[in-house]
This record gives sequence, structure tokens and C-alpha cells, in this order.
Amino acid sequence: MTNLGDLEIFAKVAATGSMSLAGRALGFSPAVVSKRIKRLEDRLGTRLLQRTTRQISLTEAGQGFYDRVLGILAGLEEAEFYISGRSAQMHGTLKVSAPTSFGRMHIAPHLKAFMEEHPELAINLVLSDEFSDIVGGGFDLAIRIAELTDSSLVARRLAPVRRLLCASPDYVATHGMPQSIDELKQHRCLPAHNNDVWRLEGPDGALSMRPEGMLVTNSSEVIREAVIAGLGIALRSTWDIGEELKQGRLVQVLPAYEGSRNVTLSAVYPSRQFLPAKVRLFIDYLAELYGPTPYWER
Repeated sequence: MTNLGDLEIFAKVAATGSMSLAGRALGFSPAVVSKRIKRLEDRLGTRLLQRTTRQISLTEAGQGFYDRVLGILAGLEEAEFYISGRSAQMHGTLKVSAPTSFGRMHIAPHLKAFMEEHPELAINLVLSDEFSDIVGGGFDLAIRIAELTDSSLVARRLAPVRRLLCASPDYVATHGMPQSIDELKQHRCLPAHNNDVWRLEGPDGALSMRPEGMLVTNSSEVIREAVIAGLGIALRSTWDIGEELKQGRLVQVLPAYEGSRNVTLSAVYPSRQFLPAKVRLFIDYLAELYGPTPYWER
């Protein structure tokens, strides 16, 4: 019978397109990975991978074998999951990438309940305002707030994202409240930390504008503190400034215009097939925690 470990190594190489990345994820050297793949090919009597100096791709036979191997591995994991139960099954390390502010405000405070339910599972939560390379960085999943366009990844929507224009009462008292988009362009606007275009939806449909301000930073949290301090007008998510709106420390500007509804909070992972139980359960936990109407909107 074919060694199940060889099947797992083959599936990881096929998913990552790299023996070194697969080895890093599984704890093997590239040489060991290459040896195990060759052993599998010799046993099957066919070439599964097409190797060049720059990349690795599946042969036709390899693609068909990969599609079937994923089902086998997923079935084995489900069988182990059924026998051992949730808590016992959840072991090892779950590596998650998330935006800095969102991770600090809406993931970190809720880790305790999840980790107490699964005490053998370690969490490696990496916060960054840049999109991480999920496969190259060895992440099990990433939490992203964006209009997702990468078709090579699988995304599950966790919650809607509502973004609105806001300013401090002091700013409005000093500079006035803009009454139109044209007036907004005459105000001090705070560009996003990544210099993204403001994509808005209003009475006349979608529109875009790229604000130019005196403050440039790579930190979303700096923009947050700047708008609260009265430095200008910013486009912010309600998960980020909901409490400040409730407390009156910020007010909504041009309420007829809000951010694009295409921006969502999603969990992103490399493959729909052979999804590890620890990843699936963490995603389910977040989806239930946030829900169609997130707690920061209630």
C-alpha cells in the first residue's frame, strides 16, 4: 500500500507548487520531499510532477491523482475527527494573518474562549496592514477586509463591512460640515494608510476619489487617531470607530455617501479541498461570532 505520508507530501507540493515550501510546511528538507515524491512515482509507475528550474506543475496523470488524493486525505481527517472528538483533534499550531487594528480589536479579545475549548491548539496570530502571502508565509488562513479578486484562493464571507466618512466635532466646528462631494474635496481629508482610492456609493451611484492630505503613513491606526484628534475627515469602518460614534467623539459626514458594499470581511485560505479541521473550526467560530449583523453594528 502507498505510504500515506507520501500522499500528504505530494498533496502539499501540488498545492504550493514548491518542494521547499511543502517541506517547510511539513517539517521536511527539500531533499527528503524530493526523495518521497520519487518513491511515490516509482511505485505508481508514472510521473506526477513536471519539474523545471523555475517551477513545478502537475502532469495530466498527476492532476487526476491529486484530485482523488485530496478526497482520501480529507476522509481520513474526518474519520480521526469523528473518533477523537473536537478538543482532542485540535492540536498543533494554527497560523493566522489579520489586519493590525481588526486583529487587536476583534480577534485577540475572543481567542480565550476558542483556545479554552481546544487547549491543545496553539495560535500564531500575525498582524499586518499588508496582504500576506498565504502559501509562501506558511499561513493556514488570512482574515482580509477588501474586495477580493485573487481567484487562486478560496474566500468565505464572515461579515459585511460598513464604512463611512467621519470627523471630530472640533473639526466640524472649525471647518464646517461639507454639504456635497464637491465641498468635501475642499476639506482636509486623510488618505488611507495604503493610499487606496475612496470608493463611495451615493444617491447617483458609485464614485471614486483619491484624497490628498498632509498626513502620509503606513499605519491604519495612525489615521484612526488623527481623525479622532480632529486633523481631518476620514473614511473608516464601523468596526473601527463604532464606539467613538456612539460616544460623540466622531460624527458622520455626508451620510448619503458610504463605502462600497463590495468590501467584506472574509476568511481566505489556499484550497477548498482537504481543509484541516483546525482551520474549518476557527472559521466557523469567527462566522458565528460576527454573523450577518456584527456586534459592532448592534
